[in-house]
Amino acid sequence: MDDGKNILAQMNDRSREVFRRVVESYLSSGDPVGSRSLTREMSEKVSAATIRNVMQDLEFMGLLDSPHVSAGRVPTQIGLRMFVDGLLEVRDLDQSDRQKLDETVSSNAGDVPDILNRVSTALSGVTRGASLVLAPKHEAPIKHVEFVSLGADRALVVLVFADGHVENRLFTPPAGQTPSSMREAANFVNALVEGKTLSELSGAIRQQIDERRQEIDVLARDLVESGLALWDGDGDEHERLIVRGRSNLLQGEGGEEDLDRIRSLFDDLERKRDIADFLDLTEAGDGVRIFIGSENKLFSLSGSSLVVSPYMNADRKIVGAVGVIGPTRLNYGRIVPIVDYTAQLVGRMISDRS
Repeated sequence: MDDGKNILAQMNDRSREVFRRVVESYLSSGDPVGSRSLTREMSEKVSAATIRNVMQDLEFMGLLDSPHVSAGRVPTQIGLRMFVDGLLEVRDLDQSDRQKLDETVSSNAGDVPDILNRVSTALSGVTRGASLVLAPKHEAPIKHVEFVSLGADRALVVLVFADGHVENRLFTPPAGQTPSSMREAANFVNALVEGKTLSELSGAIRQQIDERRQEIDVLARDLVESGLALWDGDGDEHERLIVRGRSNLLQGEGGEEDLDRIRSLFDDLERKRDIADFLDLTEAGDGVRIFIGSENKLFSLSGSSLVVSPYMNADRKIVGAVGVIGPTRLNYGRIVPIVDYTAQLVGRMISDRS
């Protein structure tokens, strides 16, 4: 954020130090910071009255705020963003955190969802926040597709991949489906499979339906479109997001306002709201991104922060993301390298397996 860096550059050394110490103290304790406590920490000897004047100036600039009737100050969302962009000192990854994360993939045992479950649990453990891991879509070539009727208003679409992986989805078929229309739909899709991945197959099917609209039975066409759409829609996204450590968000949150915020976040996580956008957040840049408060469009509350990073497959294509969500007073300097390392770890695991 260039504006924030410009403001920092225009501050004198004392104002910059007061601002930095207020934010660091708040991120560490969650409590408002008073002028008297800062007099003991400043690099130069200044009075509490002088520091109060500086804090008032910073409040006038919109960087600090006075909660309730407290004499202390806390950073505003704008202040936190300016601190993160211009003053944040990112630590080296702690050796014990690295070891805990490495252990999740060291054995390479289990399939990718199993490993990502372990990664998500470890990530929430080391950060003491809630972890979010978006698993990649299964991109092996497809061997066979089948539509199975389970009743008048329920059907199953089954995908068998060349590597032996099988996925299925329940869906509501268009009205009037018959066994023959289901066979025709499956035959139509299987004639196009030819070792294509799911995304390649979806494109080929759309093209063929457009070109051969008159030849394909209407029922079969509708069945293909409604059945395979599940892999591009919300159903798939819900299953791909792994959330762990929600209970960590309750620790240290005592006020009723804080608890309401956490409950709202829980509700959003339960619904896995706008998960398709979770990956989009990361695609604007290769690396860790930080969304503070209302910048975080994924969740409806303004009192949370999201630290997120994409991970890539062997072809350097972004296929998923990992992140940590918590209150705005996250320990950003510690969490950023953890999220960054976890994303690299998952990327290597995905690449090795492909």
